[in-house]
Amino acid sequence: MDIETVFYNGHIYTLDPDKPKCSAVAISGNRILAVGSDSEVLDLVGAKQKTINLDGRCVVPGLVDSHLHFEGYAMSLQRVDLMDVPDLATAQAIVKRAAEVDGLDMWIEGRGWNQAQWPGGQFPSASDLDKVLSDRPVILKHRSGHAAWVNTRAMQIANLAAVNVDPKGGTIQRDESGKPTGILFENAMKLVSDIVPKPSVSKVSEAMVKSQERALQAGLTGIHDFDGKLCFQALQQLRTNGSLKIRVVKNITRKRLLHALGVGVASGFGDDWIRIGSLKLFADGALGPRTASMIAPYEGESDNYGLIVTDKEEMIAMVRDASRHGLSTSVHAIGDKANHDVLDVFETVTRENLARSTGKDSSWPSLRHRIEHAQILHPSDISRFAGIGVIASMQPIHATSDIEMADLHWGDRSRYAYAWRSLAESGAILAFGSDAPVESIEPLAGIHAAVTRIRAGDDPSSEGWYPEQTLTVEQSVSGYTIGPATASNRQSYMGRLSPGYLADLTILERDIFTINPEEIPTTGIAETIVDGQIMYRNW
Repeated sequence: MDIETVFYNGHIYTLDPDKPKCSAVAISGNRILAVGSDSEVLDLVGAKQKTINLDGRCVVPGLVDSHLHFEGYAMSLQRVDLMDVPDLATAQAIVKRAAEVDGLDMWIEGRGWNQAQWPGGQFPSASDLDKVLSDRPVILKHRSGHAAWVNTRAMQIANLAAVNVDPKGGTIQRDESGKPTGILFENAMKLVSDIVPKPSVSKVSEAMVKSQERALQAGLTGIHDFDGKLCFQALQQLRTNGSLKIRVVKNITRKRLLHALGVGVASGFGDDWIRIGSLKLFADGALGPRTASMIAPYEGESDNYGLIVTDKEEMIAMVRDASRHGLSTSVHAIGDKANHDVLDVFETVTRENLARSTGKDSSWPSLRHRIEHAQILHPSDISRFAGIGVIASMQPIHATSDIEMADLHWGDRSRYAYAWRSLAESGAILAFGSDAPVESIEPLAGIHAAVTRIRAGDDPSSEGWYPEQTLTVEQSVSGYTIGPATASNRQSYMGRLSPGYLADLTILERDIFTINPEEIPTTGIAETIVDGQIMYRNW
């Protein structure tokens, strides 16, 4: 096999325990051929081969975002951005400006508001939006994606006044007279969002070209997506026309389960560019709108235990059915009650699978079930992840974003929130992501959060929020490399820089393993290589 490219004179972290660090790596085609010292690898090079001097740069296996919404992220770059707005007045001004430049007879869509960041912490209302825009419908999703803020025009189009019973797994916030306020929680959002005109496949794929470049600039070589059919179609369009530059694990929404099972789609179907992952279910809501399902009520709200989006028995039936057809399941669970129930579900189905595999059917598939977010756990449930074999798919940046909300609504229970170290020490596999567009897509921001539990830009001398749950840089990088590879059942050839593994590399301007942790989020991405090809370069 001919060597095509050798990178040398670098700080290369392979995440291979047999050779954890080296200075040179050789790539042939789309695979790693050799790793070692400069002399070891350069001795393999023929006169016509390409050599690249890293000049001390840091190299890690290609970073992968294990949980995001790629269509949502792509479209968010074109919609109203309310991320980190400090108050209601600023949000109103942004919506007004958007309406002035947007086309007529169109919905105004946006995302990112978070009432917990505003003075008083109160939810906004439809009348607040009506003051700046009353003749066009507006729908603005909460930063968490688990609530929506709509104006009166949107409620009129959806005929919300005629909806007297909350939809299953959702809540319409109402005033004292019983009228909808303009805030919709969980499944109630669909009463409005389902009537918003959907963009075409071509429009989404065009938006994805820009978001894909953002991902590559952030050092990502792959993503695990949790959006729906339209996203899948747009990704396939990119793949067909040769524009897809990152690897995608595509998960299946609950709505499409019967379609997938009907044609026999199973986890792992596809190739290493677009590959089927899991069925995606929701167990509960989120912390921001206080809809995450809790064992004990929220602080100061004795009657609020959050929302159960999918009943436990219903979830068992769906996970069982998917498993029988070779499809693993990923379940959104944020509250400690939701996580406990989902672990029960996976324990039940896994026990059934094991019984079946030791019987007549010896071909029973090995499935990678996951819990998405796992933000707060009862201490007795932490060890169950490893015991059952459930992947903890988590987003470190949520921890630093949610500090005030978690302390306010969960109180002392927050010591069991975002419990990365406890999970890792129990033997659980951690797979990290961003949940973009909920948070920034940059994986280095997540690595910094996992290592410090301090917000970027805050006092670096702080010990961090519940610092006993911090991770090492190596553990954090593993969450973006080995974890995603394991979650997609590709740990035998992805997630490490070892001979035979796919040539996916992220090259950093500084050595994040040795620099001051506060410098991690500002470290530049020098190069992103996917399948042996340079997809982004900045040096």
